[in-house]
Amino acid sequence: MDATEAPIPELLGARVRLRALAPRDTDGLFALHSDARVMRYWSFPAWTGRAEAIEHIERMQRDRRVREFYPWVATLPGDDALVGTCSLFGVDREHKRGVIGYALLPAYWGRGLAGEMVRLALGHAFDDLGLERIEADIDPDNVASCRVVERAGFIREGTLRERWRVGGGVQDTAMYGLLRREWRRVLA
Repeated sequence: MDATEAPIPELLGARVRLRALAPRDTDGLFALHSDARVMRYWSFPAWTGRAEAIEHIERMQRDRRVREFYPWVATLPGDDALVGTCSLFGVDREHKRGVIGYALLPAYWGRGLAGEMVRLALGHAFDDLGLERIEADIDPDNVASCRVVERAGFIREGTLRERWRVGGGVQDTAMYGLLRREWRRVLA
C-alpha cells in the first residue's frame, strides 16, 4: 500500500493529540527511546545515538510505501513537543486485524495519557479502518502497561514464553486482544 493511500490522520483527545511522526521529532524520539526506564520492557534495547532516531523515522517513512501502519507522536494540547508515541502496525486488511504499541516519557507516566492515546488509536482502527481485532504484545512484568490495555477492554489471551532476547536476557510476552464488538461494549 502506498502511504498516500492511507494518510496518517491527526487524532484529538481531551488531553492528548496524536499526529504523524515527522523528521522534526528526532530529538524527542531519541529522548524517549534512549531512556532505560521507557525501554525496560521493550523487545529492543535503549538507543545509544541520535542517528538511531533519524534512521527510525526514515525507515517509517520508507516502509509506509509498502505496508500500512500508522506511527503517531503524542503531544499535549497547545504544544507540538513529543511526549510519547502510539502506533498501529501489522495492519492486515484481509483479516481485519492490527497491533497497537505505545510509549510515554516518564515525566508523563501516571496521568492517564497512555489510556487516552490507546483509545484514540482504537477509535481510528475500528471506526475508520474497519478492523475487527487489535492485538497488544506486552511484557507481563510491565504491570502499568497491562493495566492500560485492560482498561481499554483488551483480554489477556495467553503468554508467549521467552519470546524476546534483549540485552542478554529473555522476555515473555503477554498477548492481549480486543475485538470490535468488545470495544463497543466498553464505550457503551
